[in-house]
Amino acid sequence: MKKIAIIGGGIVGLTLANYLDTTQFAITLYDDEIGQATRASAGIISPWVSKRRNKKWYQLAKDGAAFFPKLVSDFQLDESIYTRCGTLILRQETQLEALYDFAQTRKEEAPEMGNITLLSKEETSLELPLLKETPALKISGGGRLDGKAYLARLQQLAIDKGLSIVKERATLTKKGSDWVVTTATHSDTFDLAIITAGPSLKPILGPLGYHVDIRPQKGQLLEFQTPFLESEQWPVVMLDGEADLIPFQQGKILIGATHENEALWDLRPTKEAFEQLWHHSQSFLKKTEEFLTSPYQYRIGTRAYTSDFAPFFGSPSEDDTLFVASGLGSSGLTVGPFIGYLLAQRLNTNAWSVEAYQKPISNYLKKVE
Repeated sequence: MKKIAIIGGGIVGLTLANYLDTTQFAITLYDDEIGQATRASAGIISPWVSKRRNKKWYQLAKDGAAFFPKLVSDFQLDESIYTRCGTLILRQETQLEALYDFAQTRKEEAPEMGNITLLSKEETSLELPLLKETPALKISGGGRLDGKAYLARLQQLAIDKGLSIVKERATLTKKGSDWVVTTATHSDTFDLAIITAGPSLKPILGPLGYHVDIRPQKGQLLEFQTPFLESEQWPVVMLDGEADLIPFQQGKILIGATHENEALWDLRPTKEAFEQLWHHSQSFLKKTEEFLTSPYQYRIGTRAYTSDFAPFFGSPSEDDTLFVASGLGSSGLTVGPFIGYLLAQRLNTNAWSVEAYQKPISNYLKKVE
């Protein structure tokens, strides 16, 4: 039986760990959780009307969204973790008809989008009473995922399967044909190493002679505990601009997220983030006083971005004993579980056909002599 070390217990690492065949592999997962993007995130699974020109990214995001029914079934995810609640998209009224036409063309290859409907002002307000009356586009197949709850569920499943989880920061070295993982308290050797540590991929692989195209980006969300207990029935909302409104159960409503390129690894909450997110969202909301008088907390994490904003995953080593995944950016909740599954399929069965999803991995990660 081969020994596998997974460094990084975010959305890719824990999904991968749970899909690996435990009759073939003894698995140890390392993760110190500090600054982890998934643990801080909650997001919208609805990539279909993105105007990004990167066709490979869209194929990955589209197939990632279509993967969710299998994910829900395999890991028994309840509605506090994921639900197919529908997505409302708010734009200028003159833009909505063109967006509707665009969505219809996308549905030809993505039937999981469900029904696509142009809503009147009154219909939008009925869908989500917190919104001011404004027209919207509704995509019934959109969903929401709570990253923190997802990781808690998968971590428990991994423990139940007998996987070892070490909650410490890890470093990686090579000794002969073995990979050596070292933490503050112990060291162990492995046949295979898989690094799914987001922006920490760069400092982990740097000492091994790899140049990695990764930069960290801070993201802050606001989690309000509101009196709107019917919130679990509401769709998620892509506001016009960068912020999203994400209702969960029992009045929990999130607004986010910021994209802070200069903050790097700084995990302190900032007044500026609150003002940015609240200033943007309040123009779409009524009953704002109920928000401002509700308890709230920040969720803060560090995402990984590449120069072309595209994820990458696979093996940069000739002997296929080292695998990596990173660069998920703000689409991590949509593409991360699918990437974890694809990596597991590669290791379990040697099946690997991912050219449609990414450029060659050498575009992002190179060994420097």
